[in-house]
Amino acid sequence: MEINLSQCFIAVDDHDKALAFYRDVLGLEVRNDVGFEGMRWVTVASPSQPDVEIVLEPPLADPNASDADRQAAAELLAKGMLRGVIFRSTDVDVTFERIRAAGGEVLQEPMDQPYGVRDCAFRDPSGNMLRFNQPRQK
Repeated sequence: MEINLSQCFIAVDDHDKALAFYRDVLGLEVRNDVGFEGMRWVTVASPSQPDVEIVLEPPLADPNASDADRQAAAELLAKGMLRGVIFRSTDVDVTFERIRAAGGEVLQEPMDQPYGVRDCAFRDPSGNMLRFNQPRQK
């Protein structure tokens, strides 16, 4: 039996701003852009990893959610309390400079970590933390 990652989800509060970041800054391809009951889902993926997609979804993508639950999810997103993703890069320093030059909110400049990677971190336009790493050269 084989199990592979297919999709992961990132909550965003403005899909157009998210697209400008994930597509235009990170270079991910848009695979799908759909709306349903006043909500929107946009799927993006790396051209070099076509079988793994990131779904940019509303903070609480449940049409039956209460207004209080929607508000709570929006507040957590605004505080940067929802989890993001970790990307692998062939050159973290070049990736860092490209994202910073595009106005990305820097959380951590590139540094060698004790767990064997060199990485950096940014917030996306919705406040999610995104890390970019590469294995350290031995």
